[in-house]
Amino acid sequence: MAAGSGMIIVTGGAGFIGSNLVAALEERGAGPLVVCDRASAGGSGRTIAKRRLEARIEPAALLPFLDANAGSVRAVFHLGATSSTTETDASLLARNNFRFTMDLWRWCAAADVPLIYASSAATYGDGGCGFDDDGSIAALARLKPLNGYGRSKYLVDRRIAHALAAGAPRPPQWAGLKFFNVYGPNEDHKGGQKSVVAAIYPDAARGRPVRLFKSYDRRYPDGGQRRDFVWVGDCVAVMLWLMDNPSVSGLFNVGTGTARTFTDLARALFAALGREPQIDYVEMPEAMRAHYQYFTEARMERLRRAGYATPFATIEDGVRRYVQDHLSRADPCR
Repeated sequence: MAAGSGMIIVTGGAGFIGSNLVAALEERGAGPLVVCDRASAGGSGRTIAKRRLEARIEPAALLPFLDANAGSVRAVFHLGATSSTTETDASLLARNNFRFTMDLWRWCAAADVPLIYASSAATYGDGGCGFDDDGSIAALARLKPLNGYGRSKYLVDRRIAHALAAGAPRPPQWAGLKFFNVYGPNEDHKGGQKSVVAAIYPDAARGRPVRLFKSYDRRYPDGGQRRDFVWVGDCVAVMLWLMDNPSVSGLFNVGTGTARTFTDLARALFAALGREPQIDYVEMPEAMRAHYQYFTEARMERLRRAGYATPFATIEDGVRRYVQDHLSRADPCR
């Protein structure tokens, strides 16, 4: 197959990050494009209704499809997962997030096809061990994810690290991406798992106060809890850069490298709407308090050393684009 040509598979392509990637691939004329996602996935019809797809297939049919088209596949972007951080079905998480990813790893290794997969910042747990995307066995062993979703992604990263150390077959290019707090278009179907920007936008747009959680840590004021908020367009740009740079492999954080407060985020939202900030700080549910993360901030040195030089959007710029180009429109989907 000629370099730069061939079929591109995007699992989770009807989801949040996946649908943005599919749109960007279509815009650059890449493909043919194949989306692997469940037909029952919430909101999925809207997120990819505008896309020109070669096919849309169910996850159970993916491996047979890959076998039948092995000589035509240019790359696999694996973004599909059971992504709820409150999911407690360990068997479901193991099947969808761990075993399915490892099946794709083995197929891509055998077929000599690049694999770019979604890990998660949830692998870092409470952040007590820092946010260094060191992919070594020893460094990964120190992490302690706080929920089943984070553990399922963590197990993939560890299994791959052991496979690499053992010299087992690997894809010609591979990258695991630890996405931090992503926001942007096509996330409305995520319900309670959508970004804070999307969650508080309706109240702000109606001229009402938005609600943020109070702090229960003396080091942080109410609304002063800090996250590494990253614009989905930047996540897509990293994935496209990896596809264009097949010599780059590794485990990489995808964040801005700068933590900002929830109050900063709310103020950016009101600024995008041309309104004065109105913020109420409310009690956090007691069940959340013991495991609440007060700080996340991606270390970005490894991705930068690998050659990725594009600046990441500030929350002021990213939120403005999200509000004005998507949330405020009748059809907010990209």
